[in-house]
Amino acid sequence: MRKNVIDIAKTCLGCKKPSCQKGCPVSTSIPEMINLFLAGDIKKAGAMLFANNPLSVVCSIVCPHEKHCEGHCVLNKRGAPVSVGSIENYISDFYMNNIQFEKPQCKGKNIAIIGSGPAGISLAFIMAQRGYGVTMYDSNDKIGGVLRYGIPEFRLGKSILDTMSAKLQQLGVVIRPNTMIGKNLTLDDLFRDEFDVVFIGTGVWSPKKLGIKGETLGNVHFAIDYLKSPDAYNLGDKVVVLGAGNVAMDVARTAVRHSSREVTIMYRKGMDDMPAEKHEVNCAKIDGVRFELYKEPVELCSSGVKYRSTDGSGESGFEEADSILISISQAPRDLIVQNNKGIAVQDNGLVVTDESGRTTRDGVFASGDVVTGARTVVEAVAFSKRVANAMEEYFAKAL
Repeated sequence: MRKNVIDIAKTCLGCKKPSCQKGCPVSTSIPEMINLFLAGDIKKAGAMLFANNPLSVVCSIVCPHEKHCEGHCVLNKRGAPVSVGSIENYISDFYMNNIQFEKPQCKGKNIAIIGSGPAGISLAFIMAQRGYGVTMYDSNDKIGGVLRYGIPEFRLGKSILDTMSAKLQQLGVVIRPNTMIGKNLTLDDLFRDEFDVVFIGTGVWSPKKLGIKGETLGNVHFAIDYLKSPDAYNLGDKVVVLGAGNVAMDVARTAVRHSSREVTIMYRKGMDDMPAEKHEVNCAKIDGVRFELYKEPVELCSSGVKYRSTDGSGESGFEEADSILISISQAPRDLIVQNNKGIAVQDNGLVVTDESGRTTRDGVFASGDVVTGARTVVEAVAFSKRVANAMEEYFAKAL
């Protein structure tokens, strides 16, 4: 066992009213986790974490802890907070790699889950453990969604997702890869084949474009596409990333690790206005990523980016680049909505639901980024937990 994890755990004050727990979107019982860990009951601690959050091992790595649990720790007043993520990761990783699930007795209701990202995986674990038949569909060859194809390997090892896939199958979850639900196979087909409810958790995979000249050039790529398979790209020495969200930071840091010698993030506002978490920005700086601020692209060229200053001067300029990566946001693919009636969407393409994930079509639920837009993993988990309860209510009414 890493000695530093024990030392970190001992820094917790065990507050009677833990503000860290209030800061967590899934209300993780952090003092209980730490107490069990220090008492030598790591299995019980892991089981508690998993029961509350099936993606605990993932959230322990990719959560913006400074925004949630650690950001609410009372020790911030004295200096550094308890490193909750480090403790949670050690416990959750131990639990996930050692637990052997048994398939529960089936309750006779079947759920089709479309999409195997954070929202879909969370719901699959919850409902399979409750005894429901779960079949998960994904257009890719492996589960994980944004966790596998949108977060770089250096941030989240993909072996974690392979382990989760094995654990889901222990619970009886059927995984059907390389299957796109929407056009050839529809929601009507799923209901015809005796699925009682359908869940949509397809995320946001359609990149938004800038709408300026040059976006079709061969050296211009969308960030979300690049992250899926960075080894397939030869970006060259100089790369400019347009955008300043978490995805932009991931793309820039990935490009650095794939031999691009000069990677620059261009953003139309200042450092404090960036939508990316400060931790992600700092990691990009440490990796050597440059920042060109108050510059707005007006045209993309084969040799770089023409821009206009937004600092009030209105001056024009040019940033040389072998490749340009666009990372301004993503929207949902509209295959399901286009080819299936009764599902209302907002103007931006996001699926309309109530707070428990009920869509406007009976028996169809949704959660995660396809409903909220790009959010954190733990927020997707919190949403799917509400969906799970809403599905059980739906089943009860159908009796």
